[in-house]
Amino acid sequence: MTMNRAMLTRTSSGYKSLNRTPSSETGVKMPITTPQAVKAKSARQPFFLFFLLFISTLGPLQFGYHLGELNAPESVIRCEAKQLPTTTDLNASKFSKCIPMNSGQWGMIQSLFSVGGLFGALLIGRVATKRGRRFALRLLTFFLAVGPILEALASKMWMLALGRAVSGLGAGAATVVGPIYVSEVSPLNKRGLFGAFTQVQINAGIAISQLLGYFLSKKSTWRWILATAGFIAAINFIGLFFAPETPTWLAANNQPRNARLALQRIRGRTADIREEMEQWSISGDHEQQSLLPQQRAHPTAQEPAKSFIDVIRIPKYRRAVLAVSATMIAQQLTGINSVVMYSVSILGEALPHKAALVTIIVSAANVLVTLIFSPLADKIGRKKCLLASIAGMGFASGMLADGLAKDKKVLTIVGVALFVCSFGLGLGPIPFILPSELVGPEAVGAISSWALAFNWLSTFLVAQFVPILNSKLPPGKLYVIFGSIAAFFGILISLIVPESKGKASAEKVWADHDRGCRYCRICKACCFACPCGRKRSRGAPAST
Repeated sequence: MTMNRAMLTRTSSGYKSLNRTPSSETGVKMPITTPQAVKAKSARQPFFLFFLLFISTLGPLQFGYHLGELNAPESVIRCEAKQLPTTTDLNASKFSKCIPMNSGQWGMIQSLFSVGGLFGALLIGRVATKRGRRFALRLLTFFLAVGPILEALASKMWMLALGRAVSGLGAGAATVVGPIYVSEVSPLNKRGLFGAFTQVQINAGIAISQLLGYFLSKKSTWRWILATAGFIAAINFIGLFFAPETPTWLAANNQPRNARLALQRIRGRTADIREEMEQWSISGDHEQQSLLPQQRAHPTAQEPAKSFIDVIRIPKYRRAVLAVSATMIAQQLTGINSVVMYSVSILGEALPHKAALVTIIVSAANVLVTLIFSPLADKIGRKKCLLASIAGMGFASGMLADGLAKDKKVLTIVGVALFVCSFGLGLGPIPFILPSELVGPEAVGAISSWALAFNWLSTFLVAQFVPILNSKLPPGKLYVIFGSIAAFFGILISLIVPESKGKASAEKVWADHDRGCRYCRICKACCFACPCGRKRSRGAPAST
């Protein structure tokens, strides 16, 4: 449903009178603003906005936390530690000291988080559209609270597995709704900057889990590592009581007055909000296409929204599916989660007493690297950042392979640090930016669905098979595989992913890419998703 334009016009035209007098319903005084006052106010964002950014991204923080929570305490939980706990702080008579598992079963426990995340990401979008972003955020905190409780109280493998799946359901939903909320409460000219806070929170969650793992992965305290995420979920739930619904969702659902009041509260009492109010003529059926923080617009009447299947059937969207999917698969299959989830066990032989400490340092560095590198994509370009990131990760994989095989401790530590820093340069943030830049707004939702599906499926593969391969292969050989995968995706991305920096539209992005396209000259044949959008065969003219 599309919002009535006349309602917006009446709301906008009545803005001055509403600013001059206190609202009888809210009691909030809205003083008249001047350009000078607005300029001064825009230089410093209201504290309430930063509060909303923090609360709405606690879900992604828990996603990062769950990614790393089982890393350090693995040997204790699996009954492989040299000194097993003799009691538990929770209740020694009711809880087992550990849960015996082999490498395959442990990999399944890890990967069930990804399975839950896939379903959470696919199911929450409709809830956020129909019931609102705030309702969806509150709903997912239930799963983020119940999952850690099941994990912490688990005495059997099935209960730990169930807890991981439930936690994944909430975390997967959080990675969808969190960025939507951030995008819709952020100022128009700062959505890219504030959108990066989601990735920062994910990295912060990983760092927190590694830090707690370093201190609590011994004796009787490993269950508290798993329970901590539940406390974070409780804080998240309480904080959401102070968070308003997003103005964009309210406006799209024919609540212009509530939308204006919410926007004024978020921007500050003296901020001029008329310009933002003019952007509220959007489609309620397709507003979940604001999944990524740098989305430009919503579907127009001239270009109907495309479905999950449409973007595969139509050639001009098919090449974008291939490009975005390639970056999402590369993000996971180049091995970043081998460091996040399994760095302690992988580095344990080379650094038996320092593996957990190195992991903490690397996780903290990951947060800083994400902050430092976030402006580079707008300066040197998305594609250059992606290729530099993949090259760095491939080189770091070689260092790790050599360091682990030959027991070179310094080389191993440097390799891990370079691996994580290279990921933060490009493969971390950029795949989430590309969908909104490679297709028009009518297809962003469908492209994003493909991206999320491939991302979670790739995460599942890494979580499931890394512990098995690491136990079967000689030291360092795992990173030979990751290095080879990085080389493959480096070549693939250089051929099929266009540069989108500074381009006004998706048409401009692909038009510039078509002029310098090398892929068709190499294959000289029909292909599933030609980057030029043209299927070529011997002697046949180009066609769309």
